[in-house]
Amino acid sequence: MDSLTARRAGRYAALTLLTSVTFGSVAQAAGEVNIYSYRQPYLIAPLLKDFTAKTGIKANVIYAKKGLIERIAVEGRNSPADVLLTVDIGRLTGAVSKGISQPVNSATLNNNIPAAYRDPSGHWFGLTARARVVYASKARVAQNAITYEELADPKWKGKICIRSGQHAYNVALIASMIAHHGEQKAQHWLEGLKANLAQKPAGSDRAQVKGVFSGVCDIAIGNSYYMAKMQTNDKNPEQKQWANAVKLLFPNSEGRGVHINISGIVLAKYAPNKANGIALMEYLSSAAAQKIYAQVNHEYPVRKGVAWSARVKSWGTFKPDPLALEMIARLRKKASELVDKVRFNDGPGS
Repeated sequence: MDSLTARRAGRYAALTLLTSVTFGSVAQAAGEVNIYSYRQPYLIAPLLKDFTAKTGIKANVIYAKKGLIERIAVEGRNSPADVLLTVDIGRLTGAVSKGISQPVNSATLNNNIPAAYRDPSGHWFGLTARARVVYASKARVAQNAITYEELADPKWKGKICIRSGQHAYNVALIASMIAHHGEQKAQHWLEGLKANLAQKPAGSDRAQVKGVFSGVCDIAIGNSYYMAKMQTNDKNPEQKQWANAVKLLFPNSEGRGVHINISGIVLAKYAPNKANGIALMEYLSSAAAQKIYAQVNHEYPVRKGVAWSARVKSWGTFKPDPLALEMIARLRKKASELVDKVRFNDGPGS
C-alpha cells in the first residue's frame, strides 16, 4: 500500500469510527433519519422537534461548518447519512458533482417548491430563500432604490464594502450577472465594482455592515437575514447599533428582480433510511415547516402562500429574480474565474 492509499484508508477508518460513535448501532433502524447538517443547531432544532412530533421519526444530527460532503463521499456505501442540509446553490450542486446524492421524484416536493428553486433532475431542493441586498447608510445615502449594475458607477468610488469575491454568496451573485449580461459585460461590471471598493474585500457580511456604521463605506453587500441576526443579537449588542445605522435596499426590484440564493437539502446516495429521508424532505417543504423557517430563521419561505415574519416584512417587499438557480450553478466556475482575472480580492487600485 503506497503512502497516499494509506492516508486515505486512515481517514476513512477515522470517519467510519466517528460515525459509529455518533449514530450508534441503530443507524438503520426503522423510525429514524440521519442528518448531516451545515446549518446550525438552533436554526433547525425547532423543525426537527416538530417533524418528530408529527411523524414519530427520530432525527439524529451531525453538525459541522465544513467537510460533510467530503465525509459522505469517503464513507461511501457505509455512510449512515440519509440527507444533507446546507446553504448556497454552490454547496448543493457540489454535493451532486461529488456523487453523494440521488434523485427524488416526489409530487409533494414538486408541488411545494417552485421549479426555479429545485434541480430539474431532482437531486437538490431549495427550502428557504435569502436575498443578496445592499445595506445603505441611513445618514449618508438618500436614495431608496438601487441596481446591482449601479454598484459599478463611479459615483460610489471608495464607498462600497464587500466580503471576498470568492465567497460562495458573491460567486453566485456574479454568476447571475453573467447570466443576465454575458461574460464580457459582467467582467466590466466587476472591474467597476472593484474600483469603487473602500478597502480590500475581507470579513463576513456583518463585518461589511459594521464598515457602514463606522464610516468606512456608505453601502455594503450582504444577505438579507443578517439584518435579523444583528437586530436580535443580545450577546453582541453593538451589532444592534450596526443594524440601526442602515436601511435595506433590494437591488433591481423595480426591474428584473433581486438575486436570490437558497438553503436546501439532498437525499444521500446510499441513504439507509431512504423513506424517512424523503419524509423529512417533504415535511420541510410543508406549510407548517416553512412557517417555522420564516418565524425562527427570518428567511423567506420558498413555498408560496407562507407568510414572512413580521420582522422580515418590516424590511419591505421586493421582486425576486426569476432566474433558475440551476443556471447560476452552471455559471459559478466562470464567475470564480472572473474574480481571479480582475484580481478583485486585491482591492481598489490594484
